[in-house]
Amino acid sequence: MNILMAIHIGAGLLALPAGTIAVAVRKGGRLHARAGTAFFGSMVVLGITAAILGPFREPEPLSPVAPLFVLYFVTTSWVAARRRDGSTGRFEILACAAALGTSAVMYWGVVMDGATTPAGPGVIYVLASVCLLAGLLDLNAILRSPLTPARRIARHLWRMCFAFFIATGSFFIGQQDILPAAWRGSPALLLLGFAPFAVMAFWLARVRLGKRLRASLQALPERKLA
Repeated sequence: MNILMAIHIGAGLLALPAGTIAVAVRKGGRLHARAGTAFFGSMVVLGITAAILGPFREPEPLSPVAPLFVLYFVTTSWVAARRRDGSTGRFEILACAAALGTSAVMYWGVVMDGATTPAGPGVIYVLASVCLLAGLLDLNAILRSPLTPARRIARHLWRMCFAFFIATGSFFIGQQDILPAAWRGSPALLLLGFAPFAVMAFWLARVRLGKRLRASLQALPERKLA
């Protein structure tokens, strides 16, 4: 367990700078690709080790569902980035079934069995809803295959940014006890924790709206010179 914990911590320390570089540099370049690969690998290790360590946590064991979320989001995002032709296949079908099935189990658990968390059942509802949304978007991608470049990149972006939020939120918000006492409860930590959502909104707007705006400008009639 000590070895797994060391690996888990090391993966987390790598994921934060790698994810920051990936979202900050020019997209499609060599640095972006290398940082994204490092982020993907570290998040996979982080998710696997967290899923193993969580149930043995004391005094409150943790569910392995959240770490499995990490694996789901980074792998589906990674595959979307690799499939430049926008195609989908068996992997997306399995991912869709896993997301929708997990969402159904979570809703069933909280409604029928009274499942809850230390923060209340609302956390489960939120996770189940995100899982349901991701599964429905998987289904949409399967039905609309092959995806246009904009849709493929958007699929890659929002899933990778959501996985990045899990990393930043877990560290800056969920692990404040390991930070200096003067930093704990600081609004800056909340901003850092939720920063991936701002990055997600910026890049999604640029990908989905930027091309339309350029096309609209090109379609304008040229002004004739007197």
